[in-house]
Amino acid sequence: MGIKLDMMGIVVKNMKEALDFYRALGLEIPESANGDMHVEVVQSGFRLAFDSQQMIKDIYGSWEEPVGHRIELAFLCDSREAVDELYNKIKQNGYSGYREPWDAFWGQRYAIVADPDGNLISLFA
Repeated sequence: MGIKLDMMGIVVKNMKEALDFYRALGLEIPESANGDMHVEVVQSGFRLAFDSQQMIKDIYGSWEEPVGHRIELAFLCDSREAVDELYNKIKQNGYSGYREPWDAFWGQRYAIVADPDGNLISLFA
């Protein structure tokens, strides 16, 4: 029996705030999804899902706010300049930068931002 990673889910406190952040990153998400309890975005055959805390509480039977960084989402940008531009766009939209763009020792241009739920999101080229 084989398996295939098909979807990654993010639990969010406020769906609209979370979706607005990921729209600012460049994901195409319809505004009509703002009030949904579950939203999926498909990119290159992979699904990124957003689930409200209430939905997860209903599925799991409970919900406890997690502490600490556990999983990284990393978005490939078109160029080194695009990393800087996207980082600045995120900051200009009022979101938190976690680490300003830098040239990493492994050769990539890299930056880290935080989504409204505190998840660290890497941008690289």
